[in-house]
Amino acid sequence: MLLIAGLGNPGPKYAKFRHNVGFMAVDEIHRHENFSPWKAKFQGMAAEGSIGGEKVLLLKPTTFMNESGRSLGEAVRFYKIDLCDVIVLYDELDLAPGKVRIKTGGGAGGHNGIRSIDAHLGKEYRRVRIGIGHPGHKDRVTGHVLGDFAKVDHVWLDPLLDEIARNAELLAKGDDAGFMNRLALRTQSSEPPGAKGQSSAKKNAQSHIHQARKSGPKPQAPTSGPMADMLKKLFGGNDN
Repeated sequence: MLLIAGLGNPGPKYAKFRHNVGFMAVDEIHRHENFSPWKAKFQGMAAEGSIGGEKVLLLKPTTFMNESGRSLGEAVRFYKIDLCDVIVLYDELDLAPGKVRIKTGGGAGGHNGIRSIDAHLGKEYRRVRIGIGHPGHKDRVTGHVLGDFAKVDHVWLDPLLDEIARNAELLAKGDDAGFMNRLALRTQSSEPPGAKGQSSAKKNAQSHIHQARKSGPKPQAPTSGPMADMLKKLFGGNDN
């Protein structure tokens, strides 16, 4: 059996927070695949089903983010799930919005939910990190993470969540590269408005500067007059 857990905080107050994108992703998988209704279990909300022939337990811990490991630990022990069959989806500050990366093991990177799971299970489980972007200064991190996604974010967020659900079979089968590739192809066409134009404008500006530097006349040092005499005194000259 696979355990696919999304991280977040329970309750309507937190439902649209960036910190809850793990919950959102697991909810989308639940809607897309044939799973049982959510039930209160393992200190969370759990649903059973299958993805691509693999038996799967979906889990959303209701312990609040900082105690996520308690919920996952209980489910893992009950079903005797190997750590390599645990997949956790969560928000990642250090990835650009809409970018997704998967890794096994590693550090918590300041994420309290991951830190809790590491403490209860160990580190060798698969981590699906969903980029929410960094606000630019550490003093703004809490407000950014514990704030709702902006309307403009849904340009990339909604297609991304849909694509995660559509390609959950690749995730279940361990095809991490294929999974990330599918998501990348979809999200390339779902960049925030203006992002492509800004990138293109920046490239054009750099190209014009390069051409000007390449084709423009090179400055010549003076060969006669007071300036030339001064340069000869400073650096020496060749009178031959």
